[in-house]
Amino acid sequence: MITSKFSQLDSFDIEIISNFTKDNDKSYSMAQNISKKLSFIGENIKKIRQVKRISQAEFSSLFNLARPSIGAYEEGRSEPKIDTIIQIAHHFRISIDVLLTRKLTVSEIYSLDRLNEKLDKAHNLEPTSKYPEAIASKTGIPLVKNNHYLDYIVNYQTADFLNKLPVIQLPIDNPNNLRAFEMNGSEMEYHQQGLHHGDLLVGRSHSLENLENLVGKTVSIVHKESITTRRLRSFDISQITLITDDPNYPAMSIPKEDILEIWHIEAAYSTYLNPPTLLEERVLILEKTVEEIKKGVSK
Repeated sequence: MITSKFSQLDSFDIEIISNFTKDNDKSYSMAQNISKKLSFIGENIKKIRQVKRISQAEFSSLFNLARPSIGAYEEGRSEPKIDTIIQIAHHFRISIDVLLTRKLTVSEIYSLDRLNEKLDKAHNLEPTSKYPEAIASKTGIPLVKNNHYLDYIVNYQTADFLNKLPVIQLPIDNPNNLRAFEMNGSEMEYHQQGLHHGDLLVGRSHSLENLENLVGKTVSIVHKESITTRRLRSFDISQITLITDDPNYPAMSIPKEDILEIWHIEAAYSTYLNPPTLLEERVLILEKTVEEIKKGVSK
């Protein structure tokens, strides 16, 4: 007969254990709270979903969870059980330690995807390709469309990726240091004037140094989180500040250490035929009135 160790304890020992547990309830509770604060699982689940374009409902179905649970995880109201964390880590091939202890960036998530693709190739698997095969004779200005923004952030220095981007043709002698971006958002549009969502912007590469000549001009900033097109208002040793042509949007600051590329926008192609602004209409009416007065006086 096997006797439990706890059954061999006398009442005095049990009382000591009970008192010890009570005395440590507060410390245990504090440890739990600290543990929750240090865990980034909720933020990382949200980031993974956004990068991979997975809805909360789709994410919950992957791991047999209720959809409201995903919202609770992302908002920090609760945390997944350890077996769920293990499933998430295995599914996305991310270290459990990384998943729990620090915030994942867009670049890291895409870098992991690239690494996994290489591992798949090494094991004779066929990874899915997001891009058409490169055309050997293709020339022109590489175009970064809205749905390739995140891919570009990760692969902007990869020749193979750049060669597979679509291109646009313009009558320019040397397009090598030019890049085209599809405008994303309407913050640079005001009273139907300016840059519209979907416009094609052509930018010239610019160094992060000597930004004085770009102040007041439109730039596309490739940084760790996104590609942002706005007007450069100011800069200092640590960051740049951008503003929009629509005054309803607040100014935006980006740390210089997060900036990957700067493109000075020199041209834009748009399918929008903008009507005259209210001010232009008033000027035209005034000019017409003056002209009619002059004709009347001359008579």
